[in-house]
Amino acid sequence: MRVVLFTGKGGVGKTTLAAATAAHVAGTGRSALVVSTDPAHSLGDALDAELGAEPTEVTENLWGAHIEARHLLEGAWGDLQGHLRTMLAGAGVDELVADELTVLPGVEDLLALVEVQRYADSGRFDVVVVDCGPTAETLRLLTLPEALSGYLERLFPAHRRAVRGLVAGLAGSKADGAGWDRTVDALGVLAEQLRGLRGLLADRSRTSIRLVLTPERVVAAETRRTLTALALHELRVDGLLANRVMPGPPPSLRGPAARWLRERATEQQSVLAELGELGADVPVTAVRYTAAEPTGVGALRELALSVYGDDDPAGTAGGAPPRPLMELRRTAGHGVSADTEFELDVALPGAQDAPLDLARVGDDMVVGIGFSRRVVSLPSVLRRCEATGARLEGRGSDARLVISFVPDPGTWMTS
Repeated sequence: MRVVLFTGKGGVGKTTLAAATAAHVAGTGRSALVVSTDPAHSLGDALDAELGAEPTEVTENLWGAHIEARHLLEGAWGDLQGHLRTMLAGAGVDELVADELTVLPGVEDLLALVEVQRYADSGRFDVVVVDCGPTAETLRLLTLPEALSGYLERLFPAHRRAVRGLVAGLAGSKADGAGWDRTVDALGVLAEQLRGLRGLLADRSRTSIRLVLTPERVVAAETRRTLTALALHELRVDGLLANRVMPGPPPSLRGPAARWLRERATEQQSVLAELGELGADVPVTAVRYTAAEPTGVGALRELALSVYGDDDPAGTAGGAPPRPLMELRRTAGHGVSADTEFELDVALPGAQDAPLDLARVGDDMVVGIGFSRRVVSLPSVLRRCEATGARLEGRGSDARLVISFVPDPGTWMTS
């Protein structure tokens, strides 16, 4: 089965195109669910149907749902929050302070993703189409499982004895073995959910992302930055949908309106050409500007047919093997000695347009692109080296960050 996530800057038509894709899939005889994680739900308006938290059948083979993450807090998060409050109270933390400490930022986003995974794993649907929130919110949503997994592992190591020892050390003689076991079990469930979510998002044979934009330079610039950020997190983008593309007027048409249409169409085509330079791995599809707003299943299927033609609207997330995020190469010397030099090549399509930050933290490199950050574990040979410089090379889909390393004399001489 396939999971296709739609996102884009607010107001570009991502909800309409997500609904149209699901409607078209259903029209081919496969079961499709389109679900919204955007707090400003408008999916029901696009489908012209009343939707709730559980899938509602809109028409044959087509279901829709709105995920209300806030309603999931009491059930899914409440048990773990209660266990954590018990642990903190046993350690002598004030009750009000414990309440504040157990509020996990982004937990509503996490619960929304858990619901998407539940639908995907249910076996009820061949395709799950997700209408995500605006770009920045979606990037945070998609990177949250990996980030929280890292924090959870640092705070509560996977080894059960280590966690019990930590808790017992905090609580001293007040430790309640059964209570701590429940806390550890709840943390284990959370860790397992995070691993499952990360696995779902990173599975290129199953999951992909489509970025929706309007062919305007400001919107296109944000889209390029988003593409770079998603590549940094090794998430697959299988297409850009340029919405509301204006047709050029016939040559015989004259007057101010015709001149405006020609200028607008020319500007849009220029933006589309720039987006096309990002490479064949991320095809750009132009979506015509419709005279009437497409609402209802019939109008949505007509729109989808103009977008996908005879192609499968669910597409395939597999395709050619992706270029690895990182490639290590030796540029001088042999072994690990004073004259050895290495370069770490990090694939970052479109990175030439985004602000870049780098920081070394122990055995990791923190790479920041625009509004996105990722902690990248360094290959073992580079953990004994110092970073001496960094540069951006290439453009479009070939853009990459090259970081230079040389051995740390204090490390290799004593190893």
